[in-house]
Amino acid sequence: MNRRAQSHVVGVALLLGVTALSLAALTATIGAIVDENAAGVDADRVAADVDAALAPAAVTGPHSGRVAFTAGRLHTEPRTVRLLNDSGVVAAVPADALVYDAGSHRVAFLGGAMVRGRPGNAVVTGDAPVAVSAGTVVVGVAALGGERVDVSGDGRLTLSTRVSHDRTSMPRGNWRVAVETATPAAWERYFGRFGASVDRRDLDGDGDASVVASFPGERRAHLVVHRLRLEVYGSA
Repeated sequence: MNRRAQSHVVGVALLLGVTALSLAALTATIGAIVDENAAGVDADRVAADVDAALAPAAVTGPHSGRVAFTAGRLHTEPRTVRLLNDSGVVAAVPADALVYDAGSHRVAFLGGAMVRGRPGNAVVTGDAPVAVSAGTVVVGVAALGGERVDVSGDGRLTLSTRVSHDRTSMPRGNWRVAVETATPAAWERYFGRFGASVDRRDLDGDGDASVVASFPGERRAHLVVHRLRLEVYGSA
């Protein structure tokens, strides 16, 4: 075989190699896009399912609902919501968060609010349980209680709760609400809707920041704790 023929064969082989690599890269890209879209669909479904399954302010007594996802992880994280006045912490509610993680998607149910997105790019969706008027601030906190949850993979779960409600009225004072969270920026924006000033503090020294919202002027405070006593059935 002469040199020209040899060069032609080598050129064809190189072309075939480049084409194979390009097809492999394209296949990997398409696969990543499909996986990301599936994770987004799962996150939307989990948010809707968890919202319907827990519904802390609308339910009393036994309640249950289904949560399903094809991939990812559903787990609880220890979180505390606090009510403070000028004297310090008046009430500390171990609320905990129910968190779904899948790739770039994250959904967290915390204190009765749904938070969508990963830290640094999250938003509180729907109506979080804080109401403010000229002389009153009402804080509603959903406290998961019950068992710890940690399920990964293809999940088909039943979330079962037994809901009770405790209401405590506080005297007039300068009140603050502190939410321990992995997504502080989302909560800062949320509290800003009520004209609250906010800062971040590690109130218990565990390394997790709390967003502390201060409401201007003296008000009466009402703390409503929705105790859910969460139990989970099913598996990945």
